[in-house]
Amino acid sequence: MGRRFTRSTTREQTALAEPSGPLAHDIHWADERRTAIGVTSLLYTALLVMDAGFGTLDMSRGALWTGLAVLVFVILLPLRVSTGPGVLSARGLLMGHTVRTDSLVSIRWADGVAQRMVLRDTEGSVVEIDPTVLVRNPAMWHRFDEDARTSIRRDTLLCGATALRQMAARIDREAARTVFKISGLQ
Repeated sequence: MGRRFTRSTTREQTALAEPSGPLAHDIHWADERRTAIGVTSLLYTALLVMDAGFGTLDMSRGALWTGLAVLVFVILLPLRVSTGPGVLSARGLLMGHTVRTDSLVSIRWADGVAQRMVLRDTEGSVVEIDPTVLVRNPAMWHRFDEDARTSIRRDTLLCGATALRQMAARIDREAARTVFKISGLQ
């Protein structure tokens, strides 16, 4: 008789398909979240105090300042980036995106005010992150670099080897700068 596939078999297959191993998280994310909360709270308090001082604070203006504070918080809150074997995830306040780093198709820099790195995998998933997250988190960089090299070996990385080399050079410069600073040679 043929084998019947059940929901548990599908879960087992999914668990086997996903690489397992330790996750590396952005060690500075909590500090940046606290900063976003602090800046937002300070702005909100300043707006309410100023409005109350001028005698113009009412329900509609209070709602306006609350909305503005929430908007500023959403803008300032950084993505929570983590890497695992073969995976990089970026989670925001409402949504998250994951890309397979062991089967990347492209790594490119996005133009704009803030420097962004856009990663695309063979499944069509896209993640956009701040490259300084990888620069300041050695464990994340090591995991990402290892998987990106796997993409190069598998010939799936069609665009971005130059961006990867630029990132590696930037991280090497930061590491050397840190070593010089710690040793007092700077």
